Amino acid sequence: MSEKEPTDEFIKLPKEQPEIATKRLILRRFVSSDAPEVATLANDYEIAARTLKIPHPYEEANASEWIATHRDGYRNGEFVNFAITLKGDGRFIGAVGLEIVREHGRARIGYWLGRDYWGKGYATEAAGAILDFGFNVLMLNRIHSEHFTENPASGRVLEKIGMKYEGHMREHDLRFGQYKDIFVYGILKRDFKK
Repeated sequence: MSEKEPTDEFIKLPKEQPEIATKRLILRRFVSSDAPEVATLANDYEIAARTLKIPHPYEEANASEWIATHRDGYRNGEFVNFAITLKGDGRFIGAVGLEIVREHGRARIGYWLGRDYWGKGYATEAAGAILDFGFNVLMLNRIHSEHFTENPASGRVLEKIGMKYEGHMREHDLRFGQYKDIFVYGILKRDFKK
């Protein structure tokens, strides 16, 4: 094995999922009592249509099942999800996380916000904090993401946090019965500037 090949020893998972504070947000682990709020915000067709994995309709049972996977997913080094909350009043507004591929030292970043919180810079703030966490705490080498081509706002978020456009994949994902094109973005640790 060459010195540059990532192994589990390069991916540094803190024993407990940390809380991350930004200028306006607190990113914290999800708890079971978040399920009603998650369901309320995520049960919006416009949110589901812009993501690959959020079902529609989205009910409290969906949220409870999803949250129940978080502790083991984190402990196994497979993923980490953070609740995005407002610093002032603790209001839940969305989610951000990383799907981790430890053996390759990389992760996919994903995020969503309730519709009332779009266009306020919260996604950029949360996603930027997660890049920092991924590179400087987890010691990842690469973080990537993609978005449906008809969701340019997500591309702007990725560009604002320093990710570079890497390609266009035609009819890559099947969503609600339609094949969707995606744009792919990525960033390497050496190119990340906090």
